[in-house]
Amino acid sequence: MIEIDPQHLAHRYMAQWTVPDTAERRAAIEQLWSEDATHILQPPTDIREIAAELGFGHTALEAQGYDAIESRVARSYERFVETGGFTFRARADAVRLHGVVKFGWETVSTETGDVVGGGLEILVLDDDGRIKADYMFPGV
Repeated sequence: MIEIDPQHLAHRYMAQWTVPDTAERRAAIEQLWSEDATHILQPPTDIREIAAELGFGHTALEAQGYDAIESRVARSYERFVETGGFTFRARADAVRLHGVVKFGWETVSTETGDVVGGGLEILVLDDDGRIKADYMFPGV
């Protein structure tokens, strides 16, 4: 596996969520992710509780491949960055263990600079150092 600075990867990963231009966003995704990568999101508590009431023991939301990941990133950008007044940034805690990178991230108000949320990211890398699986845990 190629050498990768985990903090640099964390910053690049978080930056893709804030790119306004669709062509630039797609290019960032194709540079970061493997073609058949999967983004797996632990849904917010309220969604997990509703799913549990319906008999689902484990709930996860998944997007696989460039098109699905691009759609996921674009929807997040539209909701939180473009109209929500937020940005995202990596915490300075990225670590790598073999082919896995773990780091925390923050949701920041663009108006006040206050941290209003965040989460934990676990990225599984392929031999080329691109993301093949992304486990996102908001609220952690």
